[in-house]
Amino acid sequence: MPVASEPPSAEPPAGPGWSDTPLRIVGGIVAVWAGLLAAVLDLLFATWAWEVVKGLTGGLAKGVVGTSLAVGGIAAVVVLTVLLGSFAHTAVGTRWAAALPALPWFVVIVAGSVRTAEGDLALTGDNVLGLGMIMAGAITFAVLGFRQLVAPPVR
Repeated sequence: MPVASEPPSAEPPAGPGWSDTPLRIVGGIVAVWAGLLAAVLDLLFATWAWEVVKGLTGGLAKGVVGTSLAVGGIAAVVVLTVLLGSFAHTAVGTRWAAALPALPWFVVIVAGSVRTAEGDLALTGDNVLGLGMIMAGAITFAVLGFRQLVAPPVR
């Protein structure tokens, strides 16, 4: 004879307790460091790819290699940014969590576009790939942040 299950309780599920607070803090720290690492990797790739494109001779090879590096680099930045924002939102559990990897990312990108005392410059004004990657990352972080802020809370 089948046993009837109990009706669901009318109480809402318990919210985050004190036991997961340390995990959320560690998740936020990891998100910040991941944003910093992503920005450094973006700068390194943009600088390397631009030097490869500038070093090529011939119109067709330069066009094909430059286009493939640009498309691949911009796609990688968008995917990495989406993954960082999703990780931060899941790990921290708040709507503003997308800002955790975005802030260090922006700081490193801006620092890469400022000339040092020795004259070094990671992102030059003629580096179209670097400028495209900056735009792709900034727009993706902005869209992620906006979507997380306007999304209705999950119950």
